[in-house]
Amino acid sequence: MKKRRKIIPYSPHLKPLAKKLRQNMTLSEVLLWTEIKGKKILGYDFDRQRPIDNYIVDFYCKDLQLAIEIDGDSHDHDEAVKKDQIRQKKLESLGVSFLRFNDLDVKEDIGYVLDTILDWINDHRPTPGPSREGI
Repeated sequence: MKKRRKIIPYSPHLKPLAKKLRQNMTLSEVLLWTEIKGKKILGYDFDRQRPIDNYIVDFYCKDLQLAIEIDGDSHDHDEAVKKDQIRQKKLESLGVSFLRFNDLDVKEDIGYVLDTILDWINDHRPTPGPSREGI
């Protein structure tokens, strides 16, 4: 029997903002999206600019409860770092795991980013239950 994924509700007022963010993605978001969309990563489906609870994450896989964030220049000052930490802690309390990448890492070494995502998935994905064949 397949384990049902946990559904985390979100604030409906975030939908228009998420749509706007999808239409105005940064270069690094476009580069990563090109590599992970369409179940290209081990068959897992990722959403972009996904509302979760009272926040929007850059990329999210519901089956893995994995959020991927790309931090650019706007994340370099103390106030933004503190907001990111509060946001991440809240979402982690709901069962969401995070991978964070620097904007330059995505632009300059997408292979490293993809390898890191693959390694995380291989280390954390649910293992299939034992076969019930013959019972």
